[in-house]
Amino acid sequence: MKEINNMKNNKINSLKELSQYADYSLVDTLTPDPQASKDGKNHHPREVYNGHYVPVTPTPIPNPIYITHSKSFFEELGFDDSLALDEEFIKMFSGDLSTVPKPLKNIGWATGYALSIYGTEYYAQCPFGTGNGYGDGRAVSILEAVLNGKRWEMQLKGGGRTPYCRGADGRAVLRSSIREFLAQEHMHALNIPTSRSLSLYTSNDETVNRPWFNQGSYSKDPEVMIEENVAITTRVAPSFLRVGQLELFGRRARKNEHLKAKEELKQIVLHAIKREYGDEIEEDLNFEEKIVLFALKFRDRLTSLVSNWIRVGYCQGNFNSDNTSVGGYTLDYGPFGFIDNFDPKYQPWTGGGMHFSFFNQPEAARKNFNMFCSSLMPLLQDYPNALENLSGIRDTFTKEMNQKMEKMWASKLGLEKFDEKLFDELMNLMIETTVDYTIFFRELSNIPEDISKLEISFYKISEDEKLRNRWTTWLDSWKSKLNYTSEQLKAINPKYTLREWFLVEAYEKAYEGNYSLIHELQEIMTKPYDEQSKEIEEKFYMKKPLELFNIAGVSHVSCSS
Repeated sequence: MKEINNMKNNKINSLKELSQYADYSLVDTLTPDPQASKDGKNHHPREVYNGHYVPVTPTPIPNPIYITHSKSFFEELGFDDSLALDEEFIKMFSGDLSTVPKPLKNIGWATGYALSIYGTEYYAQCPFGTGNGYGDGRAVSILEAVLNGKRWEMQLKGGGRTPYCRGADGRAVLRSSIREFLAQEHMHALNIPTSRSLSLYTSNDETVNRPWFNQGSYSKDPEVMIEENVAITTRVAPSFLRVGQLELFGRRARKNEHLKAKEELKQIVLHAIKREYGDEIEEDLNFEEKIVLFALKFRDRLTSLVSNWIRVGYCQGNFNSDNTSVGGYTLDYGPFGFIDNFDPKYQPWTGGGMHFSFFNQPEAARKNFNMFCSSLMPLLQDYPNALENLSGIRDTFTKEMNQKMEKMWASKLGLEKFDEKLFDELMNLMIETTVDYTIFFRELSNIPEDISKLEISFYKISEDEKLRNRWTTWLDSWKSKLNYTSEQLKAINPKYTLREWFLVEAYEKAYEGNYSLIHELQEIMTKPYDEQSKEIEEKFYMKKPLELFNIAGVSHVSCSS
């Protein structure tokens, strides 16, 4: 690994300076698709039978326009803020690699992966019905770099067609790009592992058509085709290795699809261990020991991640195996949502179903973890003890998940240990009363004297005396068991959350060339636990307006982007 530390007082100001930190571990150590054109002109949908990646030149968006960049992430990487407006930097991160300085590569890469939905293998989404055409259809990785001792992979979302595009145009639209950019940085500020946002550029010179909803519609399905500006957001993570990616190679090994199938599975699994768990799994361990530890470490990260999603009210509306990072962080902000009024069945995606609803995320995670373990099993056929250990780790996922959930709820309520009776009554009260999830827990963090202080979070002030008495009884019981201070509770329960109706206004203004609300939300949502100003509170600390309930594109979204 090339470790060159760029110090904060010596920030990177140019692409030339950035180039010296390049270190392409994936393409330098894994196997390319042997049928691919080496010049990266692999833009047409086709089956990819083997190899870990396809070399692809991204398709630049014309005349890129700067919208924003993450100042906090630039600081972490050692980038000077001026770099986001540098002509060469804009060119590269809007998809044009033709003139990048060496040793930067002028060809990116895309990867294939398999699809499992709630623990069931699917092939129908692949246009060939084989699973060999499913993968990064519009995401092109363009750089790996070691910055301040940490490896990062940089990927263009909306970077053009790849062999996995399934006949689509390979583009992302401004709407979804704004959502993803803001959500990633908000999630990071919430102290939850996530991919990060680097930069966001758009173009007025290229548009694409997408299915969407009529203004004010209640429809669950898109009704019209609308013309939208394209954009490229650069998302960054230690790697973009997914459970679905391991699953693709696991399926091939299980079926002996080609002579090197098992070898390719072993290569990508060892690569994932080194990339994501290199500091936790020793290099000189026996192979089978590494595999078992990999599963154990991933289980720990995944269960922690999902419990924290629920802590902050996040729902990953399309929580398939291909949207599950093997590094255990939030990945692929497609039809996601942050909950407004509390509903265990909340699901922001019209095509998602109950299996990916808010409170079912722990079970969805278990299904994805099962597929992860199944992918590793072909490598342990000669190691019966390790195979048994792996099965044990898989079978105790629910127990581990439940322990993480109980620990999370205890801390969210400021208790020394989880109190099932207190928790169950609270859930019932929240559902019966219809409360705003974020505002309720933030107001509770003030340790109110009586329920009148909580009513700011109620969508309807109840006149039901029995219900109000139940609230009073619950509040008194909770306070008698409370172990945390108000400040400790506020560090767990955020004040601000990235509500969909904020995002709608931001991208609607952006289509008019006004990016001010994007910048405002960026500032506010990267300090979600802070009180901030009275002006910000009046504007952004508020319940969802009743007239927006059930409105398409606000209360629920399609997967088009």
